[in-house]
Amino acid sequence: MKPGAALSPMIDRLAVLGEPLRLRALCVLESVELSVGELARVLASPQSTVSRHLKVLAGAGWVTSRSERTATYYRLTPDDLAEPDRALWVLLRSQMDRGGELAADERRLTQVLADRQTDSLSFFGRVAGAWDAVRSDLFGERFTGEALLALIHPDWVVADIGCGTGNVADLLAPLVAEVIAVDQSGPMLDAARQRLAGRGNVRFECGAIESLPLDDESIDAAVCALVLHHVEEIEAATRELGRVVRPGAVALIIDMYAHEQTEFRSQMGHKHLGFDPGDLEGLLAEAGFVRTRVIPLSCETGANGPGLFALAAWKETME
Repeated sequence: MKPGAALSPMIDRLAVLGEPLRLRALCVLESVELSVGELARVLASPQSTVSRHLKVLAGAGWVTSRSERTATYYRLTPDDLAEPDRALWVLLRSQMDRGGELAADERRLTQVLADRQTDSLSFFGRVAGAWDAVRSDLFGERFTGEALLALIHPDWVVADIGCGTGNVADLLAPLVAEVIAVDQSGPMLDAARQRLAGRGNVRFECGAIESLPLDDESIDAAVCALVLHHVEEIEAATRELGRVVRPGAVALIIDMYAHEQTEFRSQMGHKHLGFDPGDLEGLLAEAGFVRTRVIPLSCETGANGPGLFALAAWKETME
């Protein structure tokens, strides 16, 4: 017998499971049966890559598949595994960190399952009355979200902090009394000025979120869209939000959930690889915000970045 021959089957099994994407796929497929396309969305990976890994897992007996019309669905059922494989899977699963990429997979899975239900309901809705298709043909897809912006109070003064090229300010300016676009980058402010040249109620200020060029309690709402991950001192930033918003006013933070895409540091200058919203809620409480609400944002098809959340925080009112 060749050296190591007795261990060869186990080594082969470990080799199949030695790819992180396959382990993530198994974690997902243990909880729900998914098509290749759905699993690709959950894992935020190209469908061809996911299909290749599923072929390996199926060939080694880790997942089963079934066909339905033009789709193939995959599932991991631990009870159907051979005893050594089942024991190996239980051991591996117990050692996995449920944060980071696995937590992001779970959030995307929630959205994929919600979309599956929506697709099903939309199908029957079209069969019954075809109203959704007619409405989209007539008016497009974006009008509902844009119309909901009209719920914003027209007397508000809103600060778009870290305004970049001004996309948030552009949406808000027609709806409120004034928008103050703040950014510490001169070129970004120049781009925003060019974009918003026709908006007479937008004021531009150069400054960082850690030391905002705004008066105390002068803002009805502050928006920080994909800004905080660029900020070194998060506590200083949340303190400034608490300083500039009025009692009872709101701050809205849009940012990434914690992730493991370390290349974002070197490629885009990110100081933080996303956040746990609970950590931000604690800092906002210290800054005078007494109520918060976190909403996971939908993962659009084709989007490859980490999951996003919106965190709204309301400042304590004056008695």
